[in-house]
Parts: sequence; C-alpha cells; structure tokens
Amino acid sequence: MLQDLNTFLVDLLGPAGPFLALGAFGIFIVSLAIPIMLAQRPDPFERIKGVHQAPSAAGNVSGLRRGENEIASLDRFAQYLEPTDQKDFTQTQLKLVQAGYRGRNSVRTFHAAKLVLGLGGLVLGLLWVLIFERGTADLNKVIFIILGPGVVGYYAPVYWVNRRRDQRMDEITNGFPDALDLLLICVEAGQSLDQSIQKVAREIRLGYPVLAEEFTIIANETYAGKDRATVLRDLSERTGANDIKAFATVLIQSATFGTPIGEALRVYAAEMRDKRVTKAEEKANTLPTKMTLATMMFTVPPLLVILVGPSVYDIYLYLGR
Repeated sequence: MLQDLNTFLVDLLGPAGPFLALGAFGIFIVSLAIPIMLAQRPDPFERIKGVHQAPSAAGNVSGLRRGENEIASLDRFAQYLEPTDQKDFTQTQLKLVQAGYRGRNSVRTFHAAKLVLGLGGLVLGLLWVLIFERGTADLNKVIFIILGPGVVGYYAPVYWVNRRRDQRMDEITNGFPDALDLLLICVEAGQSLDQSIQKVAREIRLGYPVLAEEFTIIANETYAGKDRATVLRDLSERTGANDIKAFATVLIQSATFGTPIGEALRVYAAEMRDKRVTKAEEKANTLPTKMTLATMMFTVPPLLVILVGPSVYDIYLYLGR
C-alpha cells in the first residue's frame, strides 16, 4: 500500500512528490493544532485560586481586580505566543520598546507575526511547487523553494524591529545636541528642570518627534511622582543611545553630589558640540575613500573611451586596408 502511494505521488508531483505530501500534511497538522490550543479552557485550579483570594477592603480596588481578571481571561493565549523564559521575554520587550512598540501585547504580537508569516511562507512555497514546479524540480530545489519563503517570513519581523530600533537611535542621537542646548537655555533662564524638559519637548516636536516623545514621557512620569533617578534610568534603557545614557548619568550624579544642574548641563552641552564636530570631521575624512570607487566606475571608463577610442578606430581602419 505504501509503495502504491509512493508511486502515485511520484507520478502526480514528480520525484519530490512524497516530500511535498509530507510537508503539506505537517502544515495541515500545525494549522489544525493551533486553533485547538488557542481554544483550550483555563485550568479549573486557577479559577478556584482566584475565587479564594482575599477580598480587598475598598470597593474600587475590587472593581479594578475584576477588570484585571477579565483582561487576564482575554490573555489566556499568551502562554503560546510569549517566551516562557523571563530573561528572553525581558530582552524581547526591551528591544520592542527601543523600536517604539510600547504596547502591553507587543511581545505577543511580535511572536504571533513571526509564526503567521513563517507558516504563510511555507504555504506559499508549497503552492508554488505544486503549481509551477510539479514534476520538473529536483529535491534540493523543492526544499529551497518551500523553506525559503518560510525562513524569510519568520525573520522578517526581527529585521523590521531591528531596523526601526536603529532608526530611532539615529534620530535621537542626531537631535539630542540641539535639545540639550535648548534645555540649558531654559535652565539658565530660571526654569526648573521639569519645566525645561516640558518646554523642550514642545519646541522640538516638529523636528525630532521621537526625542520629543521621550521627553514628554519623562515629564509625565515625574509629574506622577516617580523618582527622578528612576525616570532617567528608564529613559536610558528605553532609548538605548549612549548619549542619553551619559545624560542620565550626569543628571543623577548632579542630584547626588549637589552640584548645580545648569553647570553640569553647560559642561555636557559643550562636550556634545565637540562630539558633533568630531563626527562631522570623520564623515568628511571618509568621503574621498567612498568617492574613489565611484570615480573609477563612472569617470575613468568614459575618459578612456574619449582618449583611446579615436586611436583604436584609426588602427582598425589601418589594419582593414
């Protein structure tokens, strides 16, 4: 029976017919198992545990707890879409925050996108083989066509997040010297640090929206009563930029040792301006090296044609005689 089935698949789909059928069966099983896993009911022991929890003294707190339980019931699928290791979960969440995705379900959405795009790529590769490569492709080509789109789809969200993260870091790094100069001016004008941060966030919103958003978060967290040192450390973790980390360290040390914030900002702003000039000089120094290849590719060949072309043509006519 197995031999007859193998012969039928080879006649229908070519030499790679058994492997195609096995891959299609695997994708079907995975697609069938995912809805069953997602529709799984919560553990009854967890429900009993939630019922026997100590009630809160205040009615509004109990209402909030009921709301949290309802949200938890909606999030029962998280165990299938989030890493079980807390370290991996924290690293993924930090990377997504640095890329600008601060939502509560960002980690879950990220892994769901990897799963959906990976399976979608496998299905598309399998359909391509069944439609266009049936009976003509060898085994290696079939495996490459099926697995290639799946691998690309699986790692596409990773590439997108890393790209967004690098773009945000570059935008923050480019706009931070200007924002620091404005912050220094506001502090020296007599405003407090919190008022200066709010003012700078409003002023740079059009030019540097990412940095303005981070400054707005600082102002809101400080207004809500969060410790300034904790707010600054969270800022350095959210952005991941070295300049922001140094800025947070300067402000924390200034508050710890009691030095004036204006003086610390003045020294650091001068260092940032020198650093910007140094980066501009480095880019200017690398420009001749980058232009060498372009000069050789687009200037030398036309120049050779113009200089050597007439001589080659004359030699050709002379030899033709």
